[in-house]
Amino acid sequence: MNSFRLKIVSPDGCLFEGDAQLITLRTTQGEVTILANHTEYLAAIGMGRATVVTDAGRRTAACIGGILMAADNKVDVVATTFEWKEDIDVERAKNALAEAEALLADGKADDTRREMIMAKRRRAEVRLAVAEAE
Repeated sequence: MNSFRLKIVSPDGCLFEGDAQLITLRTTQGEVTILANHTEYLAAIGMGRATVVTDAGRRTAACIGGILMAADNKVDVVATTFEWKEDIDVERAKNALAEAEALLADGKADDTRREMIMAKRRRAEVRLAVAEAE
């Protein structure tokens, strides 16, 4: 399979730089897969699982927010959060999910606060889904 140059960065630094056969992730408009020689593409990243396939195998990650850029057989992912499956702190995600559920259940949050709590819950759900997937 043909490859392209992939670079993944987040506020934590460079998380991957090398050749890849594909990357799949969720944009704000839906899931997208980028292969070698993809047309120029720019998209805002949503919340979901990212999959990267290289000669070394397949890796998954929780990818939340940022931007995806593809041009000239190079793909840059500048993510707000990008956590490889093996790096996800499952207990922290479970605690965040429980806290968000409790805050939503008490019904005291105004609309703005409720949206923030729902986003926190969704981030925790994404991390847990990636960490617990086979």
